[in-house]
Amino acid sequence: MPLLSEFFGIKIYIYWDDHVPPHFHAEYNGHHVLVDIEENVVIKGVLPANKLKLVLGWAELHHNELVDCWNKAKLNQMPTRIEPLH
Repeated sequence: MPLLSEFFGIKIYIYWDDHVPPHFHAEYNGHHVLVDIEENVVIKGVLPANKLKLVLGWAELHHNELVDCWNKAKLNQMPTRIEPLH
C-alpha cells in the first residue's frame, strides 16, 4: 500500500487492489477512515474531528492527483507522492 502523503501525524494511503468507489485511506493515532475521492466524504471509519477536517481539506486541494493515484494503483503502477499540508 503506497504512502501518498503524510502531514500532522496523518498518513494517506491507496491500496493496490482496493474496491470501488475510488477512495483513499487516512490513518491517525490508531484511527482509520476511508474517504471517497469523487465525493470527498467518509465512507467508513472515524478520525478526530480536527484531523478529519485537515484530511478533507487536503483531499479537496489534491482531487486530480488523487484520481491519478487511484488509476495508477489499479494498473499496479506506483502512484506519485502528493504534497502534504504545511
